[in-house]
Amino acid sequence: MTDRVGLAVGAVVVRDGRLLLVERANEPAAGLWAVPGGRVEAGEFLLDAVKREVAEETGLFVAVGDVAWVGESIGPGTPPAWHYVILDYWASVEGGTLQAGGDARRAEWVPLNRLGERPMVDTMHDLIGRLWDSP
Repeated sequence: MTDRVGLAVGAVVVRDGRLLLVERANEPAAGLWAVPGGRVEAGEFLLDAVKREVAEETGLFVAVGDVAWVGESIGPGTPPAWHYVILDYWASVEGGTLQAGGDARRAEWVPLNRLGERPMVDTMHDLIGRLWDSP
């Protein structure tokens, strides 16, 4: 349980009508899909955290742009098991080779019109709905 709010970032990377997604390997979201991302470390700049998380989870190096979406993830319990404010940024691939790593079981380019076929973390439904009007 936590009485603190954490900060997390993610990368919304779209290429050729496909969104970069990772399947989470660890709880609490093991087996669910999301954009690559994770916690911001103390003393780390937000954009550096985005770049680090994408590289760790996908093997890709990205340029980070503007904020794409802001949301929260609050776990069960009182106080909740976790509470994160999430800032997802638009990003574009600059290099690297796609391969899952870190806490990602798989990393894939998923066509926007097939996003609904993947089991996703709760926050992804809001992100997709706001950015693509539920493709």
